[in-house]
Amino acid sequence: MKRWSRFILYAGIIIAFGIAGTMIYVNQAVTTLAEQIYEPLQPEAHPPLIQQVDRARQDSDLGLEPFTMLLLGVDERKQDRGRSDTIMLLAVNPAKESALLFHIPRDTRTLIMGLGTEDKINHAYAFGGVAMSVQTVEHFLDYPIDYYVKVNMEGLVTIIDSLGGIEVHNDLDFQYEGYKFDKGNLMLDGKKALAYTRMRFDDPKGDLGRNDRQREVMKALFRQTLDWKGLSRFQVIMDEVGASVKTNLKLDKLKELLLDYRPAIKEIDTLEVKGSGQKIAGIYYYIVGEGMRRELQSTLQAYMR
Repeated sequence: MKRWSRFILYAGIIIAFGIAGTMIYVNQAVTTLAEQIYEPLQPEAHPPLIQQVDRARQDSDLGLEPFTMLLLGVDERKQDRGRSDTIMLLAVNPAKESALLFHIPRDTRTLIMGLGTEDKINHAYAFGGVAMSVQTVEHFLDYPIDYYVKVNMEGLVTIIDSLGGIEVHNDLDFQYEGYKFDKGNLMLDGKKALAYTRMRFDDPKGDLGRNDRQREVMKALFRQTLDWKGLSRFQVIMDEVGASVKTNLKLDKLKELLLDYRPAIKEIDTLEVKGSGQKIAGIYYYIVGEGMRRELQSTLQAYMR
C-alpha cells in the first residue's frame, strides 16, 4: 500500500516534535510509548561511513546542537520487509531558528552501501533495513545522519482524525478518489488528507505539485499538534504511534526536542532535489546529476554550520 508512505512527513513531525502540550501532562504514557518505539541502530550493522562533523553548542544561544534526521515511510507486510517509498531528510539548526526539509525521490539511482551496486535508493531498505538506508543516504549526501524515524503508514489516518483534522490552503482545483478539492482553505480528515497528497497526474507540476501539497499538509499537522489541547483521544493516538513507528530517539531526546528545540524553530525551509527520468536496461530511474548532488551536499553542510 504505497499510498500510506506519503504520510512519513507527518509521522516525523509527530515523533520529532511531539504532540504539543499533552506530553507535559502524561509523562507516564509518553515514557511507555518511548520504550515501545525505541529501536537503536546496531553498531555492527551501521559502521560510521561519514566522518562526524563538529557541531559546537555555542553556535546556538540556547546551547542546542543542530542535528539531522532521516524520515522513512515504509510499507511492511507479513513475510515482506517492504520498501521505503518515501525518504526525507530533516536538518534542524536552532542557531538559524529553522529546519530544512527535502524529499529524496524514491527512484533516485545511487550506490547502495553494503551491496556495492547502483540501484534505486528505496531498495536499500528492502535489502538491508534501516541501517542500509541510513548508510546509503549518508553516502548520497556525504553527511552523517544522527537519528531516524521509520513509519509503517497504515495508522496515521487515525492520528489525523484524532487531532480533529487539519486545515490546508489549496492552490489548485481538482478531484481525486471521489473527493473534490476547491481552491482556498480546506478542512481535511485523515482519508481526505491522504487523497489530497496523492494526486499528481492532473497537476501541471506533476510530482513537484504533489510535494507542495505534502509540505502544506505537514505544516498544517505541525500547527495542529501545537494547538491541540484535548486529551480524550490521546490514548488512541499513542496506540497508533506505538504500532506504526520505530526510532533511535530516546525519551530524554524526545523531551529535549519538545521542550527546547520546538520553541526555537520558527520556520521550515524546503528545497527540491532536481533530476530527470531515464530508463536503464528497461528500468526507470531518477537521475540526480553530480552538479545537483554537490549543490545539495554543500547546501546541507552550510545549513548545519
